Amino acid sequence: MAIRPRRSVLYMPGSNARALDKARSLPCDVVILDLEDAVAPDAKQVAREQVAAAVRQGGFGHREVVVRLNGFDTAWGHDDLAALAPTGADVILIPKVNVGADLVAAGKAIAAASAPERTAVWAMMETPLAMLNAGAIAAAAKDRSTRLTGFVMGTNDLAKETGARIVPGRAPMNAWLMTSLAAARAHGLAILDGVWNEIGDEAGFARECAEARDMGFDGKTLIHPSQIGPCNAAFSPAEKEVAWARTIIAAFDLPENAAKGAIQIEGRMVERLHAEMARKLVAIADAIAAREAA
Repeated sequence: MAIRPRRSVLYMPGSNARALDKARSLPCDVVILDLEDAVAPDAKQVAREQVAAAVRQGGFGHREVVVRLNGFDTAWGHDDLAALAPTGADVILIPKVNVGADLVAAGKAIAAASAPERTAVWAMMETPLAMLNAGAIAAAAKDRSTRLTGFVMGTNDLAKETGARIVPGRAPMNAWLMTSLAAARAHGLAILDGVWNEIGDEAGFARECAEARDMGFDGKTLIHPSQIGPCNAAFSPAEKEVAWARTIIAAFDLPENAAKGAIQIEGRMVERLHAEMARKLVAIADAIAAREAA
């Protein structure tokens, strides 16, 4: 499967027509057209209609188009699905997933609503039950009917439901973040970090982006366009990293190293697993470069 950068993932309120139009020109990798948290109850129907029209119209270019529905236990979720499933969105994002069975049910409903086969599903990981069941939720991807390909962390909801405070370094949440990440990786899923709320705190945002990158997240969800540039920078491999990765790949590609599990490169002992990591890093870097050159 081709590498697809998902460094910057911007929520856009479905009730704001100008925001939906602006999403087509912003330098983010993914847009989440939101029908849930960002939309007031009295604007749900308008948002649904506007998002459906926007997805059908297209024009989002390289940007992956995700639609976040309201929960199926609300007054709007099933109508959201009926309106959005046939539009051809890249991903349908399901909120408040608690157990793997939630995704099995969602997959059946999405198929019944005539979603194209290529439309995938991501799960919001934002409840205490989701944290306790992360492995089982990720394992739902084994059932292809669920269409599950990714997790999105909902850190604000986790804070609300648990009482954990969102503090610098996120110590109260790190166990949940890493458990969800391990579950996602065990089953080949993408995973995106939660949002940073303090738009004016640029240093804090940069620090949290770097922390999420070092944890292993693919990217970070965002609430404002001003966050896109710093986020893209944080999740893009540095030139020095890419150069070293290419050196590792070239060394292991030499005929005399074909059967070796470990070799010495520039005074460092490097194992074949490092070559595999290097190939992934270079693939991401090349995909980003191709996107920026387009």
